[in-house]
Parts: sequence; structure tokens; C-alpha cells
Amino acid sequence: MVLKTFGWSFAITVLGLIAAVFYDGWTALGVVAILAILEISLSFDNAVVNAGILKKMSAFWQKIFLTVGVLIAVFGMRLVFPVVIVAISAKMGPVEAVDLAFNQPDRYQQLVTDAHPSIASFGGMFLLMIFLDFIFEDRDIKWLGWLERPLAKLGKVDMLSVCIALIVLLVSSMTFAIHAHQHGGVHVDKQSTVLVSGIAGLITYLVVGGLSGFFENRLEEEEEREHEEEEKAAREGKPKSAVVLAGQAAFFMFLYLEVLDASFSFDGVIGAFAITNDIVLMALGLGIGAMYVRSLTVYLVRQGTLDDYVYLEHGAHYAIGALAVILLVTIRYQINEVITGLVGVVLIAWSFWSSVRRNKRIAAEEGNSGSPDKSEVASGV
Repeated sequence: MVLKTFGWSFAITVLGLIAAVFYDGWTALGVVAILAILEISLSFDNAVVNAGILKKMSAFWQKIFLTVGVLIAVFGMRLVFPVVIVAISAKMGPVEAVDLAFNQPDRYQQLVTDAHPSIASFGGMFLLMIFLDFIFEDRDIKWLGWLERPLAKLGKVDMLSVCIALIVLLVSSMTFAIHAHQHGGVHVDKQSTVLVSGIAGLITYLVVGGLSGFFENRLEEEEEREHEEEEKAAREGKPKSAVVLAGQAAFFMFLYLEVLDASFSFDGVIGAFAITNDIVLMALGLGIGAMYVRSLTVYLVRQGTLDDYVYLEHGAHYAIGALAVILLVTIRYQINEVITGLVGVVLIAWSFWSSVRRNKRIAAEEGNSGSPDKSEVASGV
């Protein structure tokens, strides 16, 4: 099971490390290994959240996520994305930006760093919306019940998460963006840039999340009528209608996953510059890490880990909320990547420990009464 799920990750690791040695010797191998570990540590919460979405998708789309999705993640976000950011921020052509990345790495790093406020604003708002929509939803199972119960009641107010996100964006642009410290000691006003980028992140979440939710609801409605309409559809020569709908739903959920992964990768890409400004080594190291995160996502789905440890998803979403705040704070202040990674690890470890305690309570009740009422332990700690 492990080899089947992580086989591609092991293969990509070997190929990536060999490529690093051929590219720049044994030092490059060490750099790539460090970058891979950095990406995995920063993105473990990404795997947990992805698993919650991926478990709704078929085995075919899970394979697409591991193949096509990895190509998008590695070449799109870890290689092409920084170049595009440089091209836009420096107002140069993509070819010139690529030339800059390979031949003037210091200048390339400077331009990516200068573009950080817009990157952090976009990613921060996207992740913040994910967190807000999660905590404002009334769930049967609650981890931190004392906090989640009142938030669920507040969540009944329409568009509350959007309003809060816009308030956070406005406050961020008025505090962190003004006199944001840029590379070289220059202080500039990034207020309008942060506002536009944050609104773009919000719109992206609403569009992609809305479409995936729309098609998911359509799919559920169709599945309820599937048995009744199956014979009629066959007589009319339209047996593929439900399959097409499933494809639409899965496609938009896949698109949502890719945008989610992109938002998670921002801190990894920026943090990688603390280790190297070589775009090739960066793509190799972060790409290997991204592959393991994707394999871990599929592993969690196939093992049913989220069903066994029900608070893991809660912990991951709280980690998302923390990462969103950290990204917005880094518009002006520098925060060490170790802190970013540790916050996510601590929250997920705490939620895992809470899940284990919950399972033990349920097992104890089964032993005492033989018919436990799981609702009594569903409210969390």
C-alpha cells in the first residue's frame, strides 16, 4: 500500500537528486534535500485539507491529481510562477525573465522579494476564506467546542466570511502595506497593490469554490435520481449524461485543489530563497516535496485516516488560518519559515492527539455500555 502510493514520490526523489548532482555536484544534492524537507514541513496541513476534498473524487481523478496535478505544481508553481511574478513586477517579457533567472540570480531574487506583498496578499486572502468558511459552518463533530459552537451560530449570517475577509484585507493594507520594507532598504507604499491582490485572491476563491460546490451539489442531486432515470436514459440513448456531470464536478474540484495548492506554495517558494536563488535547484527541491505532499494526500484518503481521526481536518484548517495571518503579516515583517512550519505541525499534532483521546473514550463507552452515544463525544474538547 505504501509503495503503491508513494512509489512515484520515491522515483521522483531519486531522479531529482541525481539531476542535482549532475547539475552542480554534491552541494546541490544537499540543497535540494533541504528544500524538499522544507516543502513537506510547510505543507503537511495542505495534505490533510486536500484529503478532505480528494476523498469525494473517483480513483481516476485521484490519479490525475498525482500526475497532471504534480506537473502543474512542480513546473507551474515552483518554476513558472516565480518567473511570471518577476515578469509582471519588472514589466519585462517572459523570455527576458527566464534569462534573468538563470544568468542573474541575485537580481531575480530581488524582484521576487519585491513582489512578495502582492503574493502574500493573494494567498493570504484565499487561505483566510477557506478557514472562515470552515469555522462558520455548523458541524456535527466539533473539536474546540467552546469556540466552534458560537462561531457556527454567527455563521448563519449571510456573507459573514466575505465581510470579515474584506475587513482583514482593509486593515492589512492600512497597517502592513504602508512603508512595507523592500529589498535593498527601500520603503515604499504597497497599499494599492495589497488591496488589488487581496481582492483577486478573494474573487478566485469565490469563483473556483463556487463552481466546484455548484457541480458537486448537481452531482449529488443526479445520483439520487440516477437509479430511477437509468432505464429511461438508456432507451433515449443518453446513458452518459451522469458521467459528463461527474466529470464537470470532478474537474472543478480538481481546479479548486490546484488553486489551494498554489496558495500553500507561496510561503515555500519565498522561503526557498533563504536557502538558494538558483531556480533549477529550487524547482527540484520544492518539486520533490510537492510530490510527497500529494502522495500523502492520497494515502490519507485510501487509509480512511480522516474518518478515524476526525479532528485532523479541524487542526489543518486552524493551521490554514494561522498561515493566512502569517502571510498577511509578512507583507511588512519577516517571519522565519521554521515558525510557520511549527505552527502547522503543532496544531495538527494537537488535533491528532485529541482524536486519539476521543477514540479511546468511545472504546471505553462501548466496553461499559455496549451501545455508546457518539454524539456525546462529538463536541470535542
